[in-house]
Amino acid sequence: MQYIGTIRSPFTALADMPVQPKGAADITGTVIVEPQFAPGLDDLEGFSHIYLLYDFHKAGKMKLKVVPFLDTTERGVFATRSPLRPNHIGISIVELLNIDGNELTIRGVDILDNTPLYDIKPYIAAFDQVDNSRSGWLTADEEEIRSTRSDNRFI
Repeated sequence: MQYIGTIRSPFTALADMPVQPKGAADITGTVIVEPQFAPGLDDLEGFSHIYLLYDFHKAGKMKLKVVPFLDTTERGVFATRSPLRPNHIGISIVELLNIDGNELTIRGVDILDNTPLYDIKPYIAAFDQVDNSRSGWLTADEEEIRSTRSDNRFI
């Protein structure tokens, strides 16, 4: 797999970052797509939100059991959003504000600065919205999700 660009954000350290896009609702950033991939951005401007698939490039290890943010119980890594996954692949839904050439301005970025980007996909409510979903072990309310910041557990 090859990187197609870089995600820029105000977060330069892993500690004290939002743990999900809801905690970064007002944070803006930039996606810089490599020039050879810029034609792939055609027609993306009509979408309000996009998925970013990226490399947890600072995750130096892999664990199959972790204590996730917003919980105190050890869980299987595939039941969490932990970066300590076998393939260190991250995903975030962000708001697309603008496209200027090969640069996208985004809002809701909960991603470390200079994160390598694998792919961009449009969020399409008719395809992606799931009614009557369950959130497994997660019991945190929206305020707790918005206000929780990362610590050193996944560094």
